[in-house]
Amino acid sequence: MSQAAIIELDPSSKGAEKVIEEIVRLERRIFPKHESLARSFHDELRRKNGGLIYAKVESGTQGREEVKVKGEAEIVGYVMYSFVTSLCASITKLAVKDGYRRQGHGETLLKAAIERCRRRSIHRISLHVDPARAAAVSLYQKFGFQVDTTIKGYYSSERDAYRMYLDFDQ
Repeated sequence: MSQAAIIELDPSSKGAEKVIEEIVRLERRIFPKHESLARSFHDELRRKNGGLIYAKVESGTQGREEVKVKGEAEIVGYVMYSFVTSLCASITKLAVKDGYRRQGHGETLLKAAIERCRRRSIHRISLHVDPARAAAVSLYQKFGFQVDTTIKGYYSSERDAYRMYLDFDQ
């Protein structure tokens, strides 16, 4: 696995627009149109109650569908979260690029988001995940998330979601 730099996006920083555009392209490739935040991504990032953390690796170190110049940095995944209340947060997206899955990047991103929530003294983190995405469900369970309930028709009439949560000992 290539070692990834984990970076919290500051939307007002120099170069943020380029990062956001790369993440939007990644969002469009990974998620079906009706699940994608690509159209509302900029609005989501303008909200003061959330954030985005992304993983970046040096390009040219692994085989993927596109070839980049060695030494360039490539965004390989991201996690979006929001602080729903002063005590509760929600992970709204966790995505890793196809060629970089099963290499620990999702785990690293999830861990960073959880730590960010801990620093805010959040008591609970919740999220929704398709039960058919066994790798994602397993990752969340590895970090202590538990299934709260199944929400019928969450993604579409044929696709449900688990609502999962992680409580922190206070």
